[in-house]
Amino acid sequence: TRRLGRKLTMLIAGIFFIIGVVLNAAAQDLAMLIIGRILLGCGVGFANQAVPLFLSEIAPTRIRGGLNILFQLNVTIGILFANLVNYGTAKIKGGWGWRLSLGLAGIPAVLLTLGSLLVADTPNSLIERGHLEEGKSVLRKIRGTDKIEPEYLELVEASRVAKEVKHPFRNLLMRKNRPQLVIAMALQIFQQFTGINAIMFYAPVLFDTLGFGSDASLYSAVITGAVNVISTIVSIYSVDKVGRRLLLLEAGIQMFFSQFVIAIILGIKVKDHSNNLSNGYAILVVVMVCTFVSAFAWSWGPLGWLIPSETFPLETRSAGQSVTVCVNLIFTFVIAQAFLSMLCHFKYGIFLFFSGWVFIMSFFVLFLLPETKNIPIEEMTDRVWKKHWFWKRFMDGETGIATNGALKNGHTNGFDPASQL
Repeated sequence: TRRLGRKLTMLIAGIFFIIGVVLNAAAQDLAMLIIGRILLGCGVGFANQAVPLFLSEIAPTRIRGGLNILFQLNVTIGILFANLVNYGTAKIKGGWGWRLSLGLAGIPAVLLTLGSLLVADTPNSLIERGHLEEGKSVLRKIRGTDKIEPEYLELVEASRVAKEVKHPFRNLLMRKNRPQLVIAMALQIFQQFTGINAIMFYAPVLFDTLGFGSDASLYSAVITGAVNVISTIVSIYSVDKVGRRLLLLEAGIQMFFSQFVIAIILGIKVKDHSNNLSNGYAILVVVMVCTFVSAFAWSWGPLGWLIPSETFPLETRSAGQSVTVCVNLIFTFVIAQAFLSMLCHFKYGIFLFFSGWVFIMSFFVLFLLPETKNIPIEEMTDRVWKKHWFWKRFMDGETGIATNGALKNGHTNGFDPASQL
């Protein structure tokens, strides 16, 4: 993403997706299916790396949160469509429905590939790679005004600092970059430990209990999918008005309450070899599932991707985002592999397990996550990290040394030798 730019990274993701889809839909044996899946996984990695960065860098500061969450909105719409396609193709007689299901993934793959050819790269990326005039032209175009000089100079200064960093991953471990790294990694771990996968896995079983029978998975997909999409839209409208912290804290209360209620009802009413869940209780559990999904969809779902993409400085942004994606996918894998065993051992207690994690992560947000709404992406260090009650201790003098006390908007960047002495 750093060397090739955001645009080319998205194009590579699209090509991975297309080749993976072709191999999967035309698979003659298990090996072809596995290779196709691996290529799709590469596509996911490249896309998750480039798209949030691309959106955060082109967005005007006042709507950066909402624009970035469009990424998560389209993920939720994709999940809903995929579930509906799978339900439809499973009904096809003749045993070829799975080929159609896997082949239809080619539509979004082609759209991503064509889209990445049509868009311009971000000004941040162009300037970082030395294309100053092109970067200035793109900045003028996406801001819709000629008055872009202050922002342009800020990007050039950020780029100059970025060029001094030869080893971004090593730089990421430096003391001054520790707050962003800790926040980004913690958000990805916590996102998986909200228990969203537990809820989504358990939903079809609950709908089956309600008496939907063979259509339980369809109703589950449609209802939870629709709640997911609508709640993500709520996040788009509210994230730049009420801020990131308030959404996360409110959702923490909502998710803790709904999981606690689900655990109590299942613990009292459902035993190992019987199904005593009456219609009334089953409906209450489904309402609680929807309450949980809505809270996740306007908080930890989209903000887990938004906040890391806007907090890293330009010199470590690509490396930071790649660590973010990597940690997210590792913990997605861990939870997916461990979930069934945990469900068998914990039973209803699995919801208490995840609600405990929600309690912990809400305290993390309350004390350690700074607010980033309406703050220009290249001013995060000065206006967010240096003023936070805890993280400012990691910033003392570090930024000034790293940038040789360079002027930024007419001021030194926070390193004042007199005050240090």
